[in-house]
Amino acid sequence: MVQSSTEKLLRRIVTTFGVLFALFWSLAPIYWIVVTSLKSPREVYSSPPSLYPLRPTLANFEAALFKSNFLQFVWNSAQVAIAVTVISAVIGALAAYPVARMRFRGKGVAARAIVTAYLLPPSLLFIPLFLVLQTLGLINSKVGLVIAYLTFTVPFCTWMLIGYFRTIPMDLDEAAMMDGASRFQTLTRVILPIASPGVAVVALFAFTHAWNEFLYALVFVHSNDTKTFTAGLTGLIMGDTFIWGQLMASSVIAIIPILIIYIVAQKYIVEGLAAGSVKG
Repeated sequence: MVQSSTEKLLRRIVTTFGVLFALFWSLAPIYWIVVTSLKSPREVYSSPPSLYPLRPTLANFEAALFKSNFLQFVWNSAQVAIAVTVISAVIGALAAYPVARMRFRGKGVAARAIVTAYLLPPSLLFIPLFLVLQTLGLINSKVGLVIAYLTFTVPFCTWMLIGYFRTIPMDLDEAAMMDGASRFQTLTRVILPIASPGVAVVALFAFTHAWNEFLYALVFVHSNDTKTFTAGLTGLIMGDTFIWGQLMASSVIAIIPILIIYIVAQKYIVEGLAAGSVKG
């Protein structure tokens, strides 16, 4: 059926409008955060608010970087997120391989249990986790926070890697084992190199989850030596008073590392998402 020029034009207009609306919906909050971070307190509370800073200032960034503990909070977040990412990727790969590539009794139950663990809301788990970490003496520690984060990143990484591993032909496993390789050697020397884009995507998502997590960070740690930046931002809220300029400047600083990582790793993200969407 041949489409008329009017139908093509209409479809193009609708597509363009949809893309522009999606961009506006996604970028408008980020734009407002950046704009507010460059405003003076008088401009922040002016009515009606201006869409851009009339007199841009870096005073909010100076306060966030040099007159607060925010850099310490960012460093704590980086340590926790990196540890969670590495551990989640390793455990996820070791758990996903047998579910995706091997036959054993209870395989379906194991897969469903992984999905169930991932779908459990963190808000239901923080009280039991608090009791466990308190018993272990890990409250207000980075180790305790890492353990808490693993409860949702490991199921996520495992489930995602199951899908990636299933796209790899089983003939490769059989060929490797015929050459004398063990299951572990097959995983590390054959499967993981092929699935590296998928592993990179999973690790990136795990890092993002750990970097942005707020509830556990607020409940399980409280000192400046262990507090992450998401919990640290609450220090800029005093009752019903919000220090908006410094709050937005701190948010901009926290966005930059994730933005850089995504820009650098965008090639692997595209490859990994494409690999996980096609059954090979």
